[in-house]
Amino acid sequence: MPAQVRLRAQSPQREPASNDGVLLAGVTRIYRDDRGAAVQALAGVSLAVAHGEVLAVVGPSGCGKTTLLELICCLQAPDAGTIACAPAVLMPQRDLLLPWLSAAENAALALRVAGCSRSQARARASALFEELGLGGFEDARPQELSGGMRQRVAFLRTLLAGKPVLCLDEPFGALDAITRGEMQGWLSQTLARAPRTVVLVTHDVEEAIVLGDRIAVLSPRPGRVIEELEVDLPRPRARTDAEVGSLRERALLALGMAKRT
Repeated sequence: MPAQVRLRAQSPQREPASNDGVLLAGVTRIYRDDRGAAVQALAGVSLAVAHGEVLAVVGPSGCGKTTLLELICCLQAPDAGTIACAPAVLMPQRDLLLPWLSAAENAALALRVAGCSRSQARARASALFEELGLGGFEDARPQELSGGMRQRVAFLRTLLAGKPVLCLDEPFGALDAITRGEMQGWLSQTLARAPRTVVLVTHDVEEAIVLGDRIAVLSPRPGRVIEELEVDLPRPRARTDAEVGSLRERALLALGMAKRT
């Protein structure tokens, strides 16, 4: 998408969610690019995410997936439509760890912003390192960590923000295939132990099936929901499962149909 200047929404509509879920009704978002031309990112998007549900969102590049997450997290406002959402936090594509801080200090950043003292924030973050497979690396700098470990620190920072809704934007997109598979299994186990309402954006259809309870397929820009697929499969799931392959074909068919519209 070209460089953009966001339009200020004239009448943003946002209501609190009563059950720590997410509800979007007819949400539209429009930008102006650097030449002043209107660019519609999303058009009439309606989605509901129940408390504790993992919704995976897939669609072509540039179809407004990141915009959708930013709307849920109040980083943007819709130009039309309504959003009812519990407090949400965004985990962006890059881990954005600060190189001069230790892993524990990076994980504790959300607590520091919330007003915790440095020692209290570090103690709370460090207490979770063993559970997230990071035991012994509390004092390591980001450059001393593997890609997967950095993503775990970033995810812990997101969890410690204490928001009931997690918005994950391609959290494993920069990892190699082996590490990505390991991280998918780790995230699935982590959410099983500490359920949250999750909206996960991914370009990987199989990742959406392995992690999601439901998949929303978006059309090319402007993004519209063209299909929703239930993932009624037991956990844990593997990419090699026959049922995963069947759902993958259905999702890819929907994506292929979207690109032809």
